[in-house]
Amino acid sequence: MTDDVLRSGEAANGPFSLEITPAVAGWEFSGLRVLELAAGRSEQLDTGDSEVMVLSLGGSADVTVDDHAFSLEGRHSVFAGPSDVVYAPRDASLTIASADGGRFALASAVCHERLEPAYLPKGDVPVEMRGAGQSSRQVNNFGVPGVLDAVNIIACEVLTPGGNWSSYPPHKHDEEREGETRLEEIYYFEVADGPNGPGIGFQRVYGHEGADIDVSAEVRSGDAVLIPHGWHGPSIAAPGYDLYYLNVMAGPGDERAWLICDDPAHTWIRDTWADQSVDPRLPFTAESFGGEA
Repeated sequence: MTDDVLRSGEAANGPFSLEITPAVAGWEFSGLRVLELAAGRSEQLDTGDSEVMVLSLGGSADVTVDDHAFSLEGRHSVFAGPSDVVYAPRDASLTIASADGGRFALASAVCHERLEPAYLPKGDVPVEMRGAGQSSRQVNNFGVPGVLDAVNIIACEVLTPGGNWSSYPPHKHDEEREGETRLEEIYYFEVADGPNGPGIGFQRVYGHEGADIDVSAEVRSGDAVLIPHGWHGPSIAAPGYDLYYLNVMAGPGDERAWLICDDPAHTWIRDTWADQSVDPRLPFTAESFGGEA
């Protein structure tokens, strides 16, 4: 299996600045590509045995799934509110073309059923404020059950203001049992720049009996962390640097569900949120960054 931390550029392949397939990760289901297109360029691929959700990390595109054409409005950056999303089923031809250029995430999951192509406008993406105080974070739930139909993939975005902790308390989802589903997970990070250059964040993953993993990593834009099992969290936004991560999950269960178990040593943290307010810097919107979508 590859290392659990993939630094920016380490998993690049052709037009993809990041390409995580199940074979690269050493697991069965979850995948992620980050496509970088110059102005006027396009990329075509076949989805094969995986369903794919396409969203903007910056820029707009025309997306064609077989004979279905969609206009992906996109956004200026990952901190400028949610992106609209195109869903492409398995066994489909997928083309992404960008007149002005851009960066696009292709989150994927191996599946055995084929659905119809679909489009989710950004205005229909539920935006959740989770936690409170220094545990406040924003979750853009574009690819979760009940929002965008899919067979196996679950995906969302988490935005954390500088100085805050998210994915906290630490949790896991590596067993199929009542109240928990087994899901392989990818964390893909982008960090806002500071006045003197690129920002930093931190990610923790640790194991339990029968699940050995130990990650305590500084993360920067373009980095990814693979979580086959174990407790994960916190994801820490260093003071002065807002943190973004894209979560992509899939697993073997018959039910498409995100059911987690908190680390019992730290779940008491949730009880402290009742007396705290959500961080006033949230939510991040287009207006927060000069009004650009």
